Amino acid sequence: MSIEDVRDYWNSHIHDVEISPHLPGSEGFFADLDAYHFEKLHHLLRLVDFDGYRGRPVLDVGCGPGIDLARFARGGADVTGVDIAPAAIELARANFAQQHLHGRFEVANGEELPFPDNVFDLVYAHGVVQYTAHPRRLVDECRRVLKPGGEAVVQVYNRISWLNLLSNVMNVGLEHETAPVLIKFTAGEFRRLLDGFREVRIVPERFPVRSRLHGGWKGAVYNGLFVGTFNALPRPFVRRFGWHLLAFCRK
Repeated sequence: MSIEDVRDYWNSHIHDVEISPHLPGSEGFFADLDAYHFEKLHHLLRLVDFDGYRGRPVLDVGCGPGIDLARFARGGADVTGVDIAPAAIELARANFAQQHLHGRFEVANGEELPFPDNVFDLVYAHGVVQYTAHPRRLVDECRRVLKPGGEAVVQVYNRISWLNLLSNVMNVGLEHETAPVLIKFTAGEFRRLLDGFREVRIVPERFPVRSRLHGGWKGAVYNGLFVGTFNALPRPFVRRFGWHLLAFCRK
């Protein structure tokens, strides 16, 4: 797929914007996105030190509407967001304006970041590697712009996961399944993708939570039966089947 195909898709399919009844760009719209994002991905508040980069440069690759990046900004970080989709950058700027936050934003391809080497203390690439045609190129770019000793947080989808299996069994499509590129990784494949970093720690996460997106009998079975049953299982037995693989990498 060409980079234009990827840009065209994401310009009209930004993550989660359909969950809010409020006008895109409004205060209520961004409040809904933040609440939904951290309800679905509540583990991020435990695993990512959003308040730990005060006065330090942070880059979000594939920033979307800037939901995660706003958390870093509120923690005092010097933040920059890039996204391949102009519509996403427009929303991110509006989000920061609504919250009176300062950040720099640029339309850019994560496979060719417009920054010199060794600039950022943190590079955050959550939900972007799996949607690019050249994942290693994007990961290498994240490492290139990271300062020696800096950290990259990278997330991909786990092919050997509860959600991938459930999607196949119940014949329910995954979110953004029609994207020009959608790659799922095993933990081993992901670790090999990150082999240029000095240290890598991979954490499987995102276990079932109640969904607002699916209705009908499938939604009822999922919310009423599957979520509770899965989460009642001992976590050590099911941890490796988390839908998200998060890597904490040191350059």
